[in-house]
Amino acid sequence: MKANDYVKYMTQQLVKQMAVPKEDRMQHRMQRKLEKQPFSSKWFGVIPLAIKMLFQKK
Repeated sequence: MKANDYVKYMTQQLVKQMAVPKEDRMQHRMQRKLEKQPFSSKWFGVIPLAIKMLFQKK
């Protein structure tokens, strides 16, 4: 991708983002936050959950 194409793409994305009303952007951002995986399971898989369950049983 040439630099000119990249600038054109970024400009299009910026204009598209600015065309969306602020309330819709905020709602979309909050929805993405709620759907996001917890940090521990994203980086370490099921191991933190297994350790947590092990200590909860005792």
